[in-house]
Amino acid sequence: MARKAVAQELSRERILTEARDLFATFGYRALTMRSIAKAMGYSHGALYYHFSEKAELFYALIKDDFSLLMQRQREMIVREHGFSVNLLQKLMMEFVWFGLSNPNHYEMMFMLNEPELTHYSRTEQAQCLEMFAIVIRQVIADQPAYENRKFTLPWNLFMSMHGLISYCIQFKQTYEEARRLAEEHIRLICVSLDFDSHEQQRPIVKMVGPHLPITNAI
Repeated sequence: MARKAVAQELSRERILTEARDLFATFGYRALTMRSIAKAMGYSHGALYYHFSEKAELFYALIKDDFSLLMQRQREMIVREHGFSVNLLQKLMMEFVWFGLSNPNHYEMMFMLNEPELTHYSRTEQAQCLEMFAIVIRQVIADQPAYENRKFTLPWNLFMSMHGLISYCIQFKQTYEEARRLAEEHIRLICVSLDFDSHEQQRPIVKMVGPHLPITNAI
């Protein structure tokens, strides 16, 4: 009973807040449930009351991060009232802003390669990419090569953004320091893909469920 009381006193929110700082400082591999609990001044049993393993604790952190990123993307899509090159550019800049304004979050979400985390985070990564892909497919729907590019192009653009963000994080560049570079990078991508010449404003989609939109016009 006393053990449960201690576990309840150590709230899930407090664990997540302090664990995020520890993961950012020491990295995923260096930490264990025991070392996290020790740093917080509790026994590791108090952590197990809320999380069954380190991977589950870490996943809880990045799940919140993905929810924040995707909510911002959904809000931007709704504000634009239609699909366009302008919306795509804004979404790409939003992704850059998120990554460089929250580098520790971004590294946890997209840059860690830990086998035990694979089955936890793949769903959120896929949902994030799919929302981005829906916008791209709507923008290029009238292009002659649409069928050949509707699956490969979203992935290629996503990886282009990821490469830019990862580079800036590695060299500790802030969003403000990299903003002009990012804007020019995105502009050149859109020019090279000839988006503007095929652009046609398309109606906004319905937003279905907590994660993904569908392509039925309102």
